[in-house]
Amino acid sequence: MRSVGSDSKVPGGCDEPIAERPLRADALRNRGRILEAAEVVFAAEGIEAPVDVIAEKAGVGVGTLYRHFPTKEKLCEAILLDRLRELTEEARAQADAADPAAAFFGFLQHFVLLGAEKRDLIAAVMGAGLDFEEAAAPVKDDLREAVGVLLERAQKVGAVRVDVSPGAVVSLVGATCHATAGHTDDAPALDLLGIVCDGLRPPSA
Repeated sequence: MRSVGSDSKVPGGCDEPIAERPLRADALRNRGRILEAAEVVFAAEGIEAPVDVIAEKAGVGVGTLYRHFPTKEKLCEAILLDRLRELTEEARAQADAADPAAAFFGFLQHFVLLGAEKRDLIAAVMGAGLDFEEAAAPVKDDLREAVGVLLERAQKVGAVRVDVSPGAVVSLVGATCHATAGHTDDAPALDLLGIVCDGLRPPSA
């Protein structure tokens, strides 16, 4: 994928990170609209879409967009972090599912499909040299904890080998997402996940 390009910087070279501070309600609404619009625009036009198109779709000025996200890469990063938070909530929602095995393996499939859908955003963030791992660390901790609940329940019913840890599951699924980044459809991702899931199951299964 091509680099995001020079238009990803704030005009005038103002690309210093914004200090963390609580956002007002209207600022939170603007941020949410920008993220929603960016996902739609990126999906339709690709990661190279101009930020003014995103701002127009979000119903905000370009200056407002840049106040929240000083570069396009930071915008991509924020989308990915939000998707990780959503994954965490989805895992938590399955914590009391009637079928622990189906809940666990179904969540892994959803995880991989989401990773395949967002591969261009992932490539943009990684290609920009941003320290995404540091930014995502608290979110990934929450995700591992939520996956751990699903994993433990699946292990108790004999659906997953007992020597597997939540961190190993998240790493394996994340690696599967990265391994399919060069493909243009979701089938290879699911094929690889099938192999991963076979390795997670006990030999007797």
